Amino acid sequence: MRIARNSRFSDDRGQRPSYPEQLRRLRQALEDCDAVVLGAGAGLSTSAGFVYQGERFDRYFADLGEKYGFRDMYSGGFYPYQTPEEQWAFWSRNIYVNRFMNPPKPLYEALFRLVRGKDYFVLTTNVDHCFQKAGFDRARIFYTQGDYGLFQCSEPCHPGTYDNGETVRSMVLAQGFSIAADGTLTPPEGVTPKMTVTSELVPHCPVCGKPMAMNLRADNTFVEDAGWHRAAERYSDFLRRHAAGKVLYLELGVGYNTPGIIKYPFWHRTAQNPEATYACLNYGEAVCPEEIRPRSICIDADIAAVIRDIQQETR
Repeated sequence: MRIARNSRFSDDRGQRPSYPEQLRRLRQALEDCDAVVLGAGAGLSTSAGFVYQGERFDRYFADLGEKYGFRDMYSGGFYPYQTPEEQWAFWSRNIYVNRFMNPPKPLYEALFRLVRGKDYFVLTTNVDHCFQKAGFDRARIFYTQGDYGLFQCSEPCHPGTYDNGETVRSMVLAQGFSIAADGTLTPPEGVTPKMTVTSELVPHCPVCGKPMAMNLRADNTFVEDAGWHRAAERYSDFLRRHAAGKVLYLELGVGYNTPGIIKYPFWHRTAQNPEATYACLNYGEAVCPEEIRPRSICIDADIAAVIRDIQQETR
C-alpha cells in the first residue's frame, strides 16, 4: 500500500479538506457506524497530559534526575540502578503517577461519552489503565502490552500476574510522599524525598523467590496471563462479528513503534470491508494508504482539541 499524508489529501475540486470538513465527516462516521474499534497509542495519553518530561518530571523525579543524570521518566526506566532499592524508588513513583493518578485532562472521559452508546471495543498499547478509569467496560478493552498495575516474575517461572497497588503505595509513602484523598501524589515539603525503598518492600516472586518485574512487553519474558488471553479472545470475537458492515476504525495517537498491532491491521480491515471507515487522529503523523483514502479521515491535530470540537458541534 502507498501512504497518503494528510497534506496530500484532496477533494473533488483539488483542494485539501478543511478542518471543519474533516470534523463533519468524523462526526457523521460516528453517528452512522454500527460498531467502533478504537486503537489507542501513546499519543492519546500524551494529549491527556501524561507527559514524561517537563513539570510532571520536575515535580516527582527532580531529585532522581539530578542524582542519576536523566531528564525524563522514559530515560529513568533504562538507568542501571545499583540496587533493587534504588530501582524500585524510581519505578514505584513512575507506576503511581502514570497508573494510579488520573491524567491532567479529562480526554478519556470525553472519548467515552462519544462512543458509550455504540458497540465498541478498545485495542491499546498503553499500559496506564486510563480507559477503564474513565468508565469504559473492562470486558471491551484489550491491553496488549501489559499494565503498570501488575507485577510478574522476572524469570518468569509461571504465567501469573499480581496487583501491585498496595506495594506501590507503600513504596512512595516510604520515600516521604503523601497521597491525597483523590489519589494525587504530593512530594514532601522542604526536604528531598528518599531515593530508595526499604529492602522489605522489594517485591519477589511468591513461587520461585526471584525478583518481580513490571508486566510490560519489553522482551520474551512478558507474561500473557489468563486475563490477557481472555481479552484477546473477546477482541477476536468482536472483529469476527463485525467483519462486514459500517465499522469505524478510529486510531488515536498511534505511532510507528509497533504499527503491526493497531495501524496496519486497521488499514487492512478497512481495505477488506467496503463499508468501513478509517479515521486517524495524530498530531504530525496523520496518514493512510492511497488505497483507502476515499474512506479515510486523517486529522493532523491535537486529539483533545478534536474531541472537544466534535462534542461542541453535537450539543
